[in-house]
Amino acid sequence: MTGSDPKADLHRYLQSAREALVWKLEGLSEYDIRRPLTPTGTNLLGLIKHVASLELEYFGGTFGRPSGEPVPWFADDAEPNADMWATADESREQIVGLYHRAWAHADATINALALDATGHVPWWTDDRNPVTLHRILVHVIAETSRHAGHADIVRELIDGVVGMRAGNDNMAPVDEAWWEAYRGRLERVAQEAGSD
Repeated sequence: MTGSDPKADLHRYLQSAREALVWKLEGLSEYDIRRPLTPTGTNLLGLIKHVASLELEYFGGTFGRPSGEPVPWFADDAEPNADMWATADESREQIVGLYHRAWAHADATINALALDATGHVPWWTDDRNPVTLHRILVHVIAETSRHAGHADIVRELIDGVVGMRAGNDNMAPVDEAWWEAYRGRLERVAQEAGSD
């Protein structure tokens, strides 16, 4: 058995979640990547803007390594949820470019620091600080994976595309008729259970 490199393992999981999130935009129109498909406005491009912003902050300011990227949607006078959607003036290329620059900045921090390096998350309470790079990596992996899951559901609502990535959707190898019958069966079970 070969040894494991914990930092490399964590970094690999982070990168996998990043790529899954960005893949959800492939082949969609500007309208579809911005469509709010939940009562709280969840949309694909907004999820990417949000996660890019988090990476900049968690791997930047937390460790005294500011990225220099402007994030006006985090300003004190910004409207609530400004990081969760892209304005008409913010293009797909700008937001995805921001995310790629956030990856590069985060990766530089991850590569430069040891897992036990400490930092301070300004918006966390004192009892949650100081933090280690290890803790922030775990936190950001969880956040990114959570939002990639949101993106998976939003994308399925748009055009039925699901899964982890192109060529590996991680879904049962069945046809559309099977899924329709399966969903129908689940609906019947839900109705039956709800009639008690």
